[in-house]
Amino acid sequence: MANPLKEIQTQGQSVWYDNIDRSQLASGEFKRMLEEDGILGVTANPTIFEKSISAGHAYDDQMTQLIKEGKSTNEIYEALVITDIRTVADLLRPIYDSTTRKDGYVSLEVSPDLANDTAATIAEAKRFWQLVDRPNLMIKIPATPAGIPAIFEVLRSGINVNVTLIFSLNAYRDVTDAYIRALEDRHGRGEDVSNIASVASFFVSRVDTLVDPLIEKKISATSNEAEKEQLKNLEGKAAISNARIVYQDFKRIFNSPRFETLKKAGAHVQRPLWASTSTKNPAFRDTLYAEELIGPDTVDTMPLETVQKFADHGKVRTTIEDDIPGAQATLDALEKIGIHYDQVTQQLLDEGVEKFSTSFHQLFAGIDKKKGAIQEQVTH
Repeated sequence: MANPLKEIQTQGQSVWYDNIDRSQLASGEFKRMLEEDGILGVTANPTIFEKSISAGHAYDDQMTQLIKEGKSTNEIYEALVITDIRTVADLLRPIYDSTTRKDGYVSLEVSPDLANDTAATIAEAKRFWQLVDRPNLMIKIPATPAGIPAIFEVLRSGINVNVTLIFSLNAYRDVTDAYIRALEDRHGRGEDVSNIASVASFFVSRVDTLVDPLIEKKISATSNEAEKEQLKNLEGKAAISNARIVYQDFKRIFNSPRFETLKKAGAHVQRPLWASTSTKNPAFRDTLYAEELIGPDTVDTMPLETVQKFADHGKVRTTIEDDIPGAQATLDALEKIGIHYDQVTQQLLDEGVEKFSTSFHQLFAGIDKKKGAIQEQVTH
């Protein structure tokens, strides 16, 4: 039987792996995933690095050396992460070349502490780009109000960008506009636009994780059985509906006369990337979000558990445009019952930045702890 992860490619979707783990790099497991599972790219974030560096001993040798050299916690963090990013970028380089720069990317996120600082985000993105020194790197920048002008500036400078933490349709439109304006700027200056790549990372399951408990509260508050049933039917639908409406916008924007000029100059579309596609609610099918958002010119970035489950029993067909009127009706129904789209998506953005910031600080605390333990071993 064909691996469903590879089969997805026949529908025009790329699967990227949402994880970096040095022990997988060392054991050859990551290379196997590229060859056998058809993984075409990699994403990472502060939470992933926090788990990877804190767990096990894969980083101890490099950390010991850095500690002996008197490096600070921040210098140790950057050295560890950039080593992994370069290793992954080199393993992905053949994919980058063979797909003509469509896939084969690895993402590195700017500090979440800079999410509301445009100038500092731009400076860190440019610094990371020079430090890593790989053409198949994407710098991750969140779609905050301060992030949008940074995204424009970084892209127009010729740096690939993975725009992260997108939850709302309005934020998505701001992101696509920043991408197109950056390409227009480059094209107007006579610079190459065919070597710039970007994805718009739209977070999926977190929408249901926030909305469904709000629906449950409304179910508990009514004794009307018909109303209970109507509310129950809305559970587990907000996230997929939201993503499907976004995809309609993607098609409209990147098939517009405005983008046509850039396409003729070799520009790539900015693909929607479905992030947070693991199923959090045990009542739902464990491959629900991955299965329901398959379609051309999209990316799904999956954590290890979802990769394994989808390889085992994922169902593959183009689903991204299933029942668009139903998707809009779901969002309208939520608005009618007092679950407001703008409030939900703003809360998710705020929480997303905060979660990544917390992980970032936990990562530094974890490095400090390991540093203390290794220093103790070195002195003894």
